[in-house]
Amino acid sequence: MAQLTASDSQQVVEGIHYLDNTPVSIEINNGKITKITRKRKLTDPSLANTYIAPGFIDHQINGYLSHSFTGEHLSVEQVQTITRALWENGITTYLPTLTSHSQDRLLRNFAILKEAMKDPQIKMSVPGFHLEGPYISPVDGFRGAHESKWIRNPDWDEFSKWYKASGDKILEVTVAPELEDAIDFIHKCREKNIVVALGHHNGSSEIIKEAIDSGASVATHLGNGCANLIHRHDNPLWPQLADDRLIASLIVDGFHLRPEEVQVFYKVKGPEKTILVSDVSSLAGMPPGEYRSYGRKVVMTPEGKISMPSEDVLAAASFLITRGIENVLSFTQCSLAEAIHMVSRNPAKLLGLDDRGDLSVGKRADLVWFTLQDGKLDVKKTMVEGKEVFGF
Repeated sequence: MAQLTASDSQQVVEGIHYLDNTPVSIEINNGKITKITRKRKLTDPSLANTYIAPGFIDHQINGYLSHSFTGEHLSVEQVQTITRALWENGITTYLPTLTSHSQDRLLRNFAILKEAMKDPQIKMSVPGFHLEGPYISPVDGFRGAHESKWIRNPDWDEFSKWYKASGDKILEVTVAPELEDAIDFIHKCREKNIVVALGHHNGSSEIIKEAIDSGASVATHLGNGCANLIHRHDNPLWPQLADDRLIASLIVDGFHLRPEEVQVFYKVKGPEKTILVSDVSSLAGMPPGEYRSYGRKVVMTPEGKISMPSEDVLAAASFLITRGIENVLSFTQCSLAEAIHMVSRNPAKLLGLDDRGDLSVGKRADLVWFTLQDGKLDVKKTMVEGKEVFGF
């Protein structure tokens, strides 16, 4: 990984501000934004069509480029490879996400991730981890692609071992609230300031309300981790949409949700309570074909759809969060600023990352430069804490 140099301590950068399309210069000192100045024109005319925005934040990345954070052979080097690849796509902060598996596998991989964070640049981009499962619904459809043999009820003693192995860095947990002991588990997570997400569940309206009353604050990939056939009245979608306290995270890759679903979810939750996630798997960045994952055959089409034919479910995603930005702009006709906030300001607030997520004085200089032409977002440069990690 590249090392920081003295020349990175003080600098001035410029571009077109994503909020209002005006030229702006940003002064950076010791990795933080110290001054923002609106300009009549840019010093460098080649940046006339290049936006500057806060770095993207994705709190649900299962793996990338054949590497899985729950995989048998996870290594520090793989974490470094994934982190560098994400920088190339403007992602400056992310949560490695571990999915349902054995106690030993999760213990081992959390310990490896803890070791990886000793690399100072990984630590800058990885504030902690997301555990999605194994405390989720065992029912087909709601379980999604998670292997049934690993699914179980919440066990605080077991979880505490994973939490310790992670270096107390599990920042978010996805749980099914209808499981035995789930509500007590949610209370205990909140006592440690762990974000509790509801996902892969079939909770009733009453149980969902109780979970939110207990501190659950976000719906993991709302509309997914859900059976293909559900009751039109009694299903987990309506109560999660109806409760204004619950933020919705959405996979807007064009496969996980139809455009109309995205439009409705966005209209209900609004730009302040919607977060985009990628949910990319180890197959993201790989060529189309048949693979073995989650203990079963999965297929990735040339269009990028990853599915598990044996159970007629999707098996995570192949597109990074940049595709989500493109699609949410197209599907909802929201503003560029609103789309960027869904991948920067909103997840930063959810995770309590007060030092990032905004272009404002005092924040970390996590920046991304990109162009947006014909609906396609092209990342040109990425900066993490004032250090150029990918560029022009």
